[in-house]
Amino acid sequence: MTSNRHSDHHSDRRSNLRKHLAVAAGAAVLIATGTATASAQPAPAPSHAPSGAQQLQRDVEAVHALGISGVQARTVGPDGRSSVATAGTADLRTGRPVSPDGYFRMASTSKTLIATVVLQLEAEGRLSLDDPVGRWLPDVAWGKDYDPARITLRRLLQHTGGISDAGLPGYRTAKEYDEQHLLVYSSEELVARAMTQEPATGWSYSNTGYVMLSMVVERATGRPSHLEVEDRILRPLGLSRTRWTGTTPTLPRPHARAYEFYGPGAEKDVTVQVPVSSELSWVTTTRDENAFFRALLSGRLLAPRQLAAMKDGVDVSGNPQAAAMWPEGTRYGLGLVGIPLDCGAGGKETYWSHEGGDGGYITLNGVTGDGRRSAVVSMSEARGDSLEHIVAQEKTAGALIEHALCAGG
Repeated sequence: MTSNRHSDHHSDRRSNLRKHLAVAAGAAVLIATGTATASAQPAPAPSHAPSGAQQLQRDVEAVHALGISGVQARTVGPDGRSSVATAGTADLRTGRPVSPDGYFRMASTSKTLIATVVLQLEAEGRLSLDDPVGRWLPDVAWGKDYDPARITLRRLLQHTGGISDAGLPGYRTAKEYDEQHLLVYSSEELVARAMTQEPATGWSYSNTGYVMLSMVVERATGRPSHLEVEDRILRPLGLSRTRWTGTTPTLPRPHARAYEFYGPGAEKDVTVQVPVSSELSWVTTTRDENAFFRALLSGRLLAPRQLAAMKDGVDVSGNPQAAAMWPEGTRYGLGLVGIPLDCGAGGKETYWSHEGGDGGYITLNGVTGDGRRSAVVSMSEARGDSLEHIVAQEKTAGALIEHALCAGG
């Protein structure tokens, strides 16, 4: 889960709030020495409003100024043209600049990939959103307080199935990272860990629920879910830089190194690690992530009925878990988040998103309802040592998304 809004999400190895955190330290040095670049037009007269590219550069630098080591962002307008901005460094040791096309871990944003495949399968009549998960996963040893007959695929997609994340492995300290970052868990092991916990109530963000959905996709198709994602989404859209990494602990090049802050004096390079769930283990770029969300919201991946179902969300703004991440009025649909967008004279609208964060990478994204305007900002460090820092990073990155989606033209 990741936005004040936040790690999937934004996201995925620690508590639902901290899973989108990875952290910053040595910020003063970074602010003094980091680089910043953008594909901007010539500056207008000071009295004029900034152009979209100039605003993007300002917003990226504002994120960097919080102490975030590396930031890259890309916006795409209705005409399909991109603006790109970067700030900071990709490596604290060398000062290497951030690549505008660098890879990052997709983390919880991959939930939207899984949800899209599930909805495509529903459109094909191969499953129903009202199917109980027990029908598809009869071999799960359910905990005594779980009722698999009442937990439907729709509820898993919407995080109302009560599947607890409390048993997920994770590292809360640098020492735990050193001990655990190369451990490998099967989907069955992760589900078994969840079954030892008390069920969650109401709306409760669940990474484990999406592990179960990936297992359902495999049962329904006879193929691992990552192959279905590749054949149904990536290849048709030409998203060649969105890649499944499985249990590989590294990323393709180029990429910024990722950092996590565990407290004063405890900054850790966490770039190398095995993602907790191999089936949700994806890397991507800002170009590909923009293209995916634009295609999804413009109706290129789902029929109108399935897209409408994906956008039919429950109000989560009253949930304490979500309140630190998303603004009032936010609704969580089926692997897609609807967030209020106030563009002033343009009126209030909704934009669509699913941020992600894990292993030092935090990414916010957004696309307008017609799929014509989109933005992605990826950060390779998170200030997760305090709620104040978490909220500041979320708000500053969220402002970048909102400025891009409210831009004129």
